[in-house]
Amino acid sequence: MYFLKPTDPHPITPTKAAMLALLCLIWLGTGLVGHDPWKPDEAYSFGVIYSMLQSGDWLVPTLAGEPYMANPPLFYWTAAGMASLFSPLLSLHDGARLASGLYSALTLLFLGLTSRKLYGENRGWAAAVILIGCLGLLVRAHQLITDLALLTSCAMMLYGFTYSQERPLRAAFWLGTGTGIGFMAKGFIAPLWLLLIGLLLPALFASWRRRAHAYSLLLALLVALPWLTIWPLLLYQRSPELFASWAWSHNIGNWLAYIRKGPQDDLLYYLKNLTWLAWPALPLATWAVWRERRRITQRDDLQLPLLTFVVMFVTLSLTPNIREVFALPMLLPLALLAAASLSMLKRGAANALDWFGLMTFALLAILMWWGWAGLLLDNHAKITIWLKEMQPGFEPELQRFRFGVALAATVLWLLLVWRVGRSMRRAVVNWAAGTTLIWILAMTLWLPWLDSGKSYRSMALSLKTAMPAEYNCVARNIGLGDAQRAMLHYFANVITKRDPDRVCTLRLIQGDKLSRPLMDPLRYELIWEGSRKGDMNEHYRLYREIGKP
Repeated sequence: MYFLKPTDPHPITPTKAAMLALLCLIWLGTGLVGHDPWKPDEAYSFGVIYSMLQSGDWLVPTLAGEPYMANPPLFYWTAAGMASLFSPLLSLHDGARLASGLYSALTLLFLGLTSRKLYGENRGWAAAVILIGCLGLLVRAHQLITDLALLTSCAMMLYGFTYSQERPLRAAFWLGTGTGIGFMAKGFIAPLWLLLIGLLLPALFASWRRRAHAYSLLLALLVALPWLTIWPLLLYQRSPELFASWAWSHNIGNWLAYIRKGPQDDLLYYLKNLTWLAWPALPLATWAVWRERRRITQRDDLQLPLLTFVVMFVTLSLTPNIREVFALPMLLPLALLAAASLSMLKRGAANALDWFGLMTFALLAILMWWGWAGLLLDNHAKITIWLKEMQPGFEPELQRFRFGVALAATVLWLLLVWRVGRSMRRAVVNWAAGTTLIWILAMTLWLPWLDSGKSYRSMALSLKTAMPAEYNCVARNIGLGDAQRAMLHYFANVITKRDPDRVCTLRLIQGDKLSRPLMDPLRYELIWEGSRKGDMNEHYRLYREIGKP
């Protein structure tokens, strides 16, 4: 393989490597514990994990008593295991969220190994640091979402492909393992990517047309086979109906129905949103490809990430569900291409990116400190009034530990950006440090304010106190979502159910705060209504059938 082996005038010394590793660890660990499951993705994901822990059924994912077949259970298994392992030291949701840190750490590890294999020893750190600087990953990497396991699987597959031309056994192990993890986390998308990338590389580029590459793909399928078959077979033995719901309704059939409809309005969603999701990796990656556009056919180290990005972009744009969280895998090849660009970047461009990052994060940090101080002092400034209107009823208080951590992080950031030596890596290191600072401030100074608006705890506990002592079941309307069902189960031990025959004595209705009550006043009486603090879109009403306990 033809790899770029740049000569770096500022090699990574052990001290610098330790500092970069510490930066990654701080970025990984911040925000994993200390707050409730947040709406919407964390809430329903933890609902599946909590149901798994409560029922002891690890084969069929369930949510508040009903099967939830959107994804296979690998991520839920990992999170449930973490929650059990660290209980009672941590609350169940905090312990479960450590699984997100584990998968994010593995992603950084394998991306760094891939970058080192492609671009040389001094480039292993670069892709990882660029990735943690990507704005689209900052919040998502610390959430309870199955997409993080898929991200790890993609990093493993990229690492496996770097060996597919020379060491088929090593390549097959990581390709097959990565494919299996992706399949057991998100379904058929990971095997699809393995086949498309593995077949298109030799179809488009002559240097990949080697027996070793073909052997790697065949052996990878054998390695992935247990991952691809054991859980589906066990699920089919348990319930053919649930197997069909997972394989057809949520996957194959859903894709076919989407294809029959033709192109949708969201076809260019990722093209429009990658500009901020993948910043600053996207401009650096674009420069690397443009700079080497005439030598792409000779550059194996650029062919792999470039083709991977194209395959991911096209397939994700043609899937039935399009959301920004699904774009996370595309950040990996972009980070690799961005790492390749560091040896090509002109000093003026690097300095411009550096100063833009410094000014941006300095301004954001000042605004975050200013806004927090305004809330604490109640200074009646416009920004303070606006923040209080967003979270009505929130009472700020000075928490010394969080304040100390935020202050220390700010001082350390100032020292870091002052002491980092001038080099092409300075811009990406400072950018990653800036995103880490903003995340620390958000998870210390602003965590109580954020938790107040994103948690269902207060609403669920309020509902629980209004529940009558005796009732047969709680029915729900169509509007009650998975996140709400999950948090009612977790915080209030209330399980809602579909009730087309209207046999339940209690009915929980989710609607708009301004909407009129939907139930027949001659049959049902309103016994409670409420919502999360400051939420005008989600309002809940609990009715009891008249004449029933």
